Formats: sequence, C-alpha cells, structure tokens
Amino acid sequence: MKAHSEIGAQTHDHVFLGHGHDDNARRTLWVVILTALMMIGEVVAGALFNSMALLADGFHMASHAGALGVAAAAYAYAKRNARSGRFTFGTGKVGDLAGFASALVLGLVALAIAVESIGRLFEPRPVAFGEATVVAIIGLLVNVASAMVLGGGHHQGRGHDHHHGNGRAGHRHDNNLRSAYAHVLADALTSALAIAALLGGRYLGWVWLDPVMGIVGAAVIASWSWTLLRDTAVVLLDVADPHLEEEIREEVEGPGDTRITDLHVWRVGPGAHAAIVSVIGADRDTVRTRLAPVHEIAHLTVEAR
Repeated sequence: MKAHSEIGAQTHDHVFLGHGHDDNARRTLWVVILTALMMIGEVVAGALFNSMALLADGFHMASHAGALGVAAAAYAYAKRNARSGRFTFGTGKVGDLAGFASALVLGLVALAIAVESIGRLFEPRPVAFGEATVVAIIGLLVNVASAMVLGGGHHQGRGHDHHHGNGRAGHRHDNNLRSAYAHVLADALTSALAIAALLGGRYLGWVWLDPVMGIVGAAVIASWSWTLLRDTAVVLLDVADPHLEEEIREEVEGPGDTRITDLHVWRVGPGAHAAIVSVIGADRDTVRTRLAPVHEIAHLTVEAR
C-alpha cells in the first residue's frame, strides 16, 4: 500500500469562503439595514391601520431581516475563523448552518401568520386601506432597492481558479448571497400581494381579500422555509453530489487502466468540494493529473495501490 497524499506536496490552507466573500458581506449588511427599517414601519403601520396583509408583509420582512442578519454574521464569523485549526475543513459551511437555523424560525413565522389570517377571515376587522397602501408601496420600493443591491453580486456569477496543488476550485457560487437575494424577492412578492389586497378592499369592498393575502403570504414564507431547510441540510449532512462523483469516475477510470475502489465527495464551501479517492492501477500523480479539470475539487486526497 502506498502512502496517501494531499493534492500537491506543499503546505496548503483550508480557506473555502468563495470568491467575492467580502463584497457579498457588505451587500448583505446594507440590505439588513434597509429591511430592518422598513420592517419596523410596516409592522407599526399594520397594527395602527389594522391590515393583516400589511402585518404579514411586515413580519415576513422581520423574519427576512433576521435571516439576513444571521447571514451577515455568518460572513464575519467565517472570515474571522477561516484559518483556525479548530475547523478541519475551514468555515465554508457556516453560511449553510446560518441558513438552516433561519429557515426553522421562518417556518414558525409562517405558521403564526397563517393562524392569525384565518382568524381574521372569519372575524373581519376594519382596515385603513388608504394609509396602509402607501406604506405597502414604500415597502415594495425598499424591496426593489434591496434586490438591486444584492443583484449585482448575485448575477455576476464571478469565479476564479483557486490553485490547490494540481487541483482547482473554480467558479464558486455563494449560496449565502443567493439565499439573501431570494429573501428580498419573496419580500417584494408579499408586498405586491399586500398592495393588491388593500386596493381590492378599498375600491371593490373585498374586505376578505386582506386576510386571504395574509394566508398567501404565509404559504410563500413556508415554501421558502422548506426549500432552504432542504438545500442547507444537504450540505450540512455531507450528501454526495452524484453528478460530480460521475465526473470524477469518468476522468479517473476513462482510460481503462484504473479502478476506483472507494470514493467520498462532499462540499466544504461555496462551489468547493473535498474528495477522497482510492484507486487501483494508477499512481497518485496520474490521478491528480486526470482530476485537474474537475474545478469543483478544492481539496483532494489520493490513495493508490
């Protein structure tokens, strides 16, 4: 049995924060401030004007402000501890852990809004439609502004080749930022629903539309919560990526002179994966050379015999 080795013989670090980490952190912090200010305004206005749709949107924004705050804190914590020896594979998963925690809270918020909205559907209350509509429109504008702040980093899809011995981790996507972007888009949707409900109540007399939109908003929040729980759990539980595993097998076993006897692949950060590959037939250098084009591998251990 030949001794196993990391990719390359030189000393290396385990920093898998993703490209544009600092820029994305700044974008998120600005959106936290905008969202928190508008959230306070909507909740207060919803209570004063007795609008369930406005309250639903306000609490939705509150949950998102909390989630975005956690995301901002995760950026700071991940960077501060990126080179700490306490984290074997770095702090690239901190954002996923933060997302999982915020998704749990978000699910509870959705349940509370749904219960209150159903209650108001059977026991309607007078709503100050005009005043509430103005606040909802301002909320929508704030959401659009927040989306524009985050949208630059989200749509650029920038990446770079991070050399780690012979392997590279290329074109990294920050799921933490994409999660924040999804938050503000969902906020914009619930703001639009609130505006529709308030206008319908004011001009058509459809008072029931306000709590109905509250229920719709709760459903949107619950759907987002479930999606985030599922996606972050996959990362936290080190669920394998079958497409990446297939690509690794094709690259290593393709020539027909090598067989993989054991393979482990898991994500260690935005767009970055670690892999342990045990083979029979080829030596370590050959395996590393064949896997060089697989840019998702940021940390590779090869065992050959």
